[in-house]
Amino acid sequence: MENEKILKKQADTIRFLAADMVQRANSGHPGAPMGLADIVTILARHITHNPKNTKWLNRDRLVFSGGHASALVYSFLHLSGYDISLEDLKNFRQLGSKTPGHPEYGDVPGVEVTTGPLGQGISNAVGFAMAAKYAATLLNTPKTEVISHKVYCLCGDGDLQEGISYEACSLAGHLCLDNLVVIYDCNAITIEGDTSIAWSEDVKHRFEAQGWEVSRIDGHDYEEINDVLEQSKEQTKPYLIIADTTIAKGACEMEGSHHAHGAPLGCEEIKNSKIKAGFDPEKNFSVDDDVYARFNCALEKGDLAEAKWNALVKNELSSEKKALLEALLTPDFSKIEWPNFDSDVATRDSNGKILNAIAQAIPGFLGGSADLSPSNKSELKDMGDFPLGRNIHFGIREHAMGAIINAFALYGLFIPFGATFFIFSDYMKPTVRLAALMKLKNFYIWTHDSIGVGEDGPTHQPIEQLSQFRALPNFYVYRPCDGRENVKAWKKALSMQAPAAFVCSRQKLRALKDDRAYGDVENGGYLVKRRENAQVTIMASGSEVYLALEVACYLSMFGIPSNMVSVPCFDLLNEQDEAYIQTIIEPQTKVIAIEAGAGIEWYRYADKVICMERFGASGPAELLFEKFGFKAHQATQVACEFLGLDYNALKAELERDNEKKHCI
Repeated sequence: MENEKILKKQADTIRFLAADMVQRANSGHPGAPMGLADIVTILARHITHNPKNTKWLNRDRLVFSGGHASALVYSFLHLSGYDISLEDLKNFRQLGSKTPGHPEYGDVPGVEVTTGPLGQGISNAVGFAMAAKYAATLLNTPKTEVISHKVYCLCGDGDLQEGISYEACSLAGHLCLDNLVVIYDCNAITIEGDTSIAWSEDVKHRFEAQGWEVSRIDGHDYEEINDVLEQSKEQTKPYLIIADTTIAKGACEMEGSHHAHGAPLGCEEIKNSKIKAGFDPEKNFSVDDDVYARFNCALEKGDLAEAKWNALVKNELSSEKKALLEALLTPDFSKIEWPNFDSDVATRDSNGKILNAIAQAIPGFLGGSADLSPSNKSELKDMGDFPLGRNIHFGIREHAMGAIINAFALYGLFIPFGATFFIFSDYMKPTVRLAALMKLKNFYIWTHDSIGVGEDGPTHQPIEQLSQFRALPNFYVYRPCDGRENVKAWKKALSMQAPAAFVCSRQKLRALKDDRAYGDVENGGYLVKRRENAQVTIMASGSEVYLALEVACYLSMFGIPSNMVSVPCFDLLNEQDEAYIQTIIEPQTKVIAIEAGAGIEWYRYADKVICMERFGASGPAELLFEKFGFKAHQATQVACEFLGLDYNALKAELERDNEKKHCI
């Protein structure tokens, strides 16, 4: 260990960079960065990473779960030699800067994941550790360790109070993730004051009960910090280090105060604190050369480590393993042998066959379900169970599943999916939102998509979820009407760098004829049936598409020529240009949309929406569709009333004209 005086100077440099950043921005969180500065100073000597190459596969992953401690993150990255300058630190929290209020993946060099809300980061860390375990299973041999890195995570009281952390850490213990080290910043402070006002559990025993190894240290004692990090490298379980720290450590008057959590310390407090530490009180954003030199050793160390790793891959890895690594890094989707679907089938069933076809061709395609694979058809046949195979059993942990697959998508080798019932997507919303924000290539299988769930009743029948996820930017919700649309939807989704959900039916759906009047699934919506001089356009997705086709037919038989548009992906349709939209939705037509959900987003295109306006009920699916008006004769009657027509009179006239009875 180096001289304690030198280490303290490094830690104090981090403290005052963080304090200066928050003060200049007049916004932010100085307390946690100042409290963690000692730990980060020592941790910097233990992690292996290359600031020149933020994508090096075998780097240690460092996750800052408390994104509010961003001033710490940016100070560490700057000092370590990442592409973040002092000027960037001065622009903390300013529009367009590299140093936003919370670290954003893709915008900030060296940030592994956008953690966002508390609890996400520690759960992402579990995902990174799981991804590393499976990567090692695929690539390592007794003689060559291609994957040997650790996953480190810094978390706080708030992370451990959030329920997602329990889900994820429980799974980590179950899987014996010995490559995971979590450092818990135990400063006993939250925004409202001491944690004791709302929290009194024994964290050590909680984690031990979940299968973790746990140590407790003084988070400001350099020897203790170093020793425990050395110990962490030899563990056979995930390792929790409880580090007792003082919030705003080093502040003159506000050390230990909850007021230092989320507000600037003030210019006088910062000056007095610098004087106390032996720093020049008149200098802001100041870093001495000797501090740079000690932190910048990461550059030389990382370069050397990556060079050795590249040599190992080149010279010691078998040709078979090299080919596998290349296939993982650059998946070839042209190799997928897509299944054909000509008959009526539930889209959960067609989707299950599609998942298996993709997995057969793409070695990095993997995933699992929140204890529902028999129902949502997400099992990858004959591909084994994680960590030796590609079926991940998440248990009943939807929220953690979402965070874990986000990490898998970020790891660099994998295309993950997570599956559950659509109604339980509510438990996944925060992680899905972060996936969309980061533009991750991961997928969600959400089955039992409407009142078609049937007997399980309104608690299990999704009503508002389609509208909720269609409103999410950079997220693509596919609700295919049959097997053919399902295949085309997957082809499109795999071609994009964005997360997507496949919302699938429990019940069988009628297969459409494989002909289209204009456009296709890749456009989000397409014209299935066109009629001359059309007066009406009927739109629908998923299980309501065949119903919409029937309604368009009945209206046409009534003498009201009607077109029909299938919309498997509302989000893609919104991205089409006006010329395309006006081709499939002819401007002179009245537009009616049909969906067994809330359907409010359809008013972007529709004049009338036939939708669910209440929760569902318990009963057989067919009876529920009739109860809520989703039978052809019912929807046609509503359409006629909207158009100002007498449905009964038109029906009676049709019944007298036998030649018009069959048109579908």
